[in-house]
Amino acid sequence: MHVLVLGGAGMVGRKFIERLARDGALGGKPVDKVTAQDIVAATAPAGAPFAFEAIASDMSKPGEAEKLIASRPEIIIHLAAVVSGEAEADFDKGYLINLDGTRYLFEAIRHAGDGYKPRVVFTSSVAVFGAPFHDKIEDEFFTTPLTSYGTQKAIGELLLCDYSRRGFFDGVGIRLPTICVRPGTPNKAASGFFSNIIREPLNGQEAVLPVSDQVRHWHASPRSAVGFLVHAATMDTAAIGPRRALTMPGYSCTVAEQIETLRKVAGDNVVKRIRREIDPVIDGIVAGWPRNFDAKRAASLGFKAEKNFEEIIRVHIDDELGGTFVA
Repeated sequence: MHVLVLGGAGMVGRKFIERLARDGALGGKPVDKVTAQDIVAATAPAGAPFAFEAIASDMSKPGEAEKLIASRPEIIIHLAAVVSGEAEADFDKGYLINLDGTRYLFEAIRHAGDGYKPRVVFTSSVAVFGAPFHDKIEDEFFTTPLTSYGTQKAIGELLLCDYSRRGFFDGVGIRLPTICVRPGTPNKAASGFFSNIIREPLNGQEAVLPVSDQVRHWHASPRSAVGFLVHAATMDTAAIGPRRALTMPGYSCTVAEQIETLRKVAGDNVVKRIRREIDPVIDGIVAGWPRNFDAKRAASLGFKAEKNFEEIIRVHIDDELGGTFVA
């Protein structure tokens, strides 16, 4: 099996490829090649039992998608995107990458011929939903995004459903919760502070909280995100029906609850490293985001995530910090 990972140098892409390297297979089928595409070259996973190819390219440029699928990968994981804060700040770039790049990919597959029909896993976002919200957003809730990023992802979902309906490929759209705790350094995502206020304090560094601690949001760990991708790539899509976009399971909590859970796990000294400083721009973006979900469809189809925020913090400590932290 050949797996193509678009956005393969990013955090989730890297972890997904590392999972493939550990398992050596996907859905019971041996993986013999992984191609990782990104704007920068991805690093090969240690000890991979398959051939690995890193391609540095811009998939928003005409003709690039055709090159990427020329070898007919059976599984395509589409993670490539401009994140929320950057898509809102740079309108043209957001639409170029998040919409045009996606459509170029879908069109390249449609015109490939020879019966080529890969499984395409498209990573969407809960940003496709916009206020006013129910206490819990059900699977039937309207997608009425209030950001450019959410709009771009919602359009991608519609295209995925239509191209799948027409038989051009076998698509699964997964609306990711905010992935927390993200390892590494802060990025340009408006949601980045959800990870920052856990990650930096555990590393002995100060973190800025730019919103009220009463902000509530939907979370899952990087480990769960990889699990979502694996399941979406291997599941029987006959059970999904024509509505190919699924809201992934997660855990809803307030920032205050995040902080109190951090206190429980790591102590008062770690929590003291969080400094409150409201950022009106971030605060305004987050105000239009959903807070809680009832992800019954995804759960019934076998997708799983953490049941509480303590699990999410402990996943980060175990996977990224070697089981310890700066007290």
